[in-house]
Amino acid sequence: MSYGYLFSTGKSSSRIKRWKSVVRVALMLAAASLCGDSGVAAQKNEVLVSAAISLKNAFEELGSIYERQTGVRVRFNLGASGLLQKQIETGAPVDVFASAGERQMDELQSKGLILSETRRNFARNTLVLIVPAHSEISLHSFADLARADIARVAIGNPKTVPAGQYAQEALKNLSLWDVLQPRLVLAENVRQVLDYVTRGEVEAGIVYASDLAEVHGEATAVAYAPEESHAPIQYPIAVVRETRNLKDAQGFIELVLSSTGQAILKKYRFLAFR
Repeated sequence: MSYGYLFSTGKSSSRIKRWKSVVRVALMLAAASLCGDSGVAAQKNEVLVSAAISLKNAFEELGSIYERQTGVRVRFNLGASGLLQKQIETGAPVDVFASAGERQMDELQSKGLILSETRRNFARNTLVLIVPAHSEISLHSFADLARADIARVAIGNPKTVPAGQYAQEALKNLSLWDVLQPRLVLAENVRQVLDYVTRGEVEAGIVYASDLAEVHGEATAVAYAPEESHAPIQYPIAVVRETRNLKDAQGFIELVLSSTGQAILKKYRFLAFR
């Protein structure tokens, strides 16, 4: 079970305001599932990876490979990076954390909650403006979002979603943030942004380029944010300090960094780290 999906199933914006209670529920569910009769949170023959939901398909494929190679089960807790960070801060029994942005990993590192020597950047991404595949509204650039006929634009909540943080930064640097704020629909993660766009509930959305692999032609990219409009989008991964399976936590990270791991990430439209 992926506990991170607790953050992506709701449609009401009021749920965003209740994220703290959602985190508590998720942690209780995680603890109940991970702790067996012996009370041990994590077994030596499995590793729990908390990963940004944008990594879902690539990491699940990598998890299957690691299981075949080692016999060690890999389980995933998928969600917005900011909420996964909060889970770790409140004691979730996680072995590996992979974030869609550096801020969340930086904060965990500053609190001594990851093993700093295991931290690596493993992928990059780009920010893209998307519209519904059959949209009748013609958009060609980020600047077009300022037009009066663009009533709703979906982005991830900048408080918890790295893609939303980068979107906010880009819109501010492109002098669009102030005009767009009243029109923004804040989503709990990038999957929800995709849902809003593919269902035609918004005129446009801002996601990572890799996210387009999830919608199978139901959304179209119309523009990429200029690289200078936001900080580099880099994905870090690290072992969580309280891991009970250091060997396999490190082993999974090594697979992600390997040529096999990089090829799978490329297949899902991630960019190699440079």
